[in-house]
Amino acid sequence: MKNNKTKLTPEEHRLFGDLMPEELEDVLHSGFNRRHFVKLMGMATAGLLASYALGAEQLFARAVEMEDIPDLIPEAIENGVTVNFKVNSTARNVLVDSRMTLLDTLRERIGLTGSKKGCDHGQCGACTVIVDGQRVLSCLTLAATCQGKSVITIEGLAKDNELNPMQAAFLKHDGFQCGFCTPGQICSAVALMKEAKEGQASFATKNISTDPKSIILSDEEIAERMSGNICRCGAYPNIVAAIKEAQTGENVPQNWLFTD
Repeated sequence: MKNNKTKLTPEEHRLFGDLMPEELEDVLHSGFNRRHFVKLMGMATAGLLASYALGAEQLFARAVEMEDIPDLIPEAIENGVTVNFKVNSTARNVLVDSRMTLLDTLRERIGLTGSKKGCDHGQCGACTVIVDGQRVLSCLTLAATCQGKSVITIEGLAKDNELNPMQAAFLKHDGFQCGFCTPGQICSAVALMKEAKEGQASFATKNISTDPKSIILSDEEIAERMSGNICRCGAYPNIVAAIKEAQTGENVPQNWLFTD
């Protein structure tokens, strides 16, 4: 782990000082790492970050420091190929088995574990990433086919400590519960907005014979386009509201459903 001192914002310092005082010195001296991120996600699930929203958003947007992953010797890989591509705007040169999926390459060779392995059969959408602007199921995509391409994962959406508008909308509308499917949901939603802007039709699109133009996403459009991303917790109404707000830039009222 890199031993660079981390400068926290006042909001981040307050969050750690109040909720995780035992971690504060470690973060200041060793940096914000994956273990701290997992603890914060647990607190978010428990609803403990409501009073620390700004600090939490800044920390979730902060790049998590990764341990350097040593390269494997060619003899250790059967049918090895070297893949040169960009991952979250960073050039990568990775030696992998020619049959290795993009998902396993991201998680096990590069150390980006945000993309989740759910069904591993392309049915749940938890592994969705963006390749050259198009959403793909990384569990069904061979890493070797990404030669020379640009891959964006959930870790690459936030820029300069500022959340992507879609991430912010998911937080506002509570578009996740357990959070396992959330990376794939958000990556799919970000690519979905690009598709709609380019006028790409879906099964729910009306008047597809007209010239392609930017599509304003209705609830039906969003549901159809996101149908490949399964949320076993059932946060679908919140996800739809988050996507609508991210696309229009207008405030979408939060709807809370209570049982009698």
